[in-house]
Amino acid sequence: MSPLQNHFATQARYHVWATHRLMDAVSRVADDDYRKDVGLFFKSFHGTLNHLLVAEHLLWYPRFSKGASPRLGLDTEIEPDRDRLGQALKGGAANWEPLIASWPAERLDGHLDYQTSKGVAQSLPFAATLAHVFNHATHHRGQITAALTALGQPGPELDWVYHLQLETAEAAKAKTP
Repeated sequence: MSPLQNHFATQARYHVWATHRLMDAVSRVADDDYRKDVGLFFKSFHGTLNHLLVAEHLLWYPRFSKGASPRLGLDTEIEPDRDRLGQALKGGAANWEPLIASWPAERLDGHLDYQTSKGVAQSLPFAATLAHVFNHATHHRGQITAALTALGQPGPELDWVYHLQLETAEAAKAKTP
């Protein structure tokens, strides 16, 4: 794996870790609070999590994995059940690392050609657009964490450096006889 692929694989593992931690924190929110407008761009925890499912797993993942350009509104409610939504987000997050590993290193130097959800043709730098996918998820996890805090709930610790420290400690432990 090239250094850039390794970087994105690390981001993908972080994404899985952060998604699990976020969903664990959100699972403690009462259903009324979970579904009410708490001032997020997609209004509620539920609306924001559905947006992540749409954007990351139903729009971006097919663009990267199949060259497909689904047309779907960014605020579409795909999964009304909060438990199934959480499982879909966790499962979808786990798909990125194997996809990244399947690409030849030079793929990251190319472009991603796709159509937006409104049907507008785009051609963007492949690696930078992949970085956008992970950055977008981080952005919305931050919004959700702030909303948790505003409701008096504990926010999960999601700094990437904590995940890096965890991976480093696990790797060292695996090397210890």
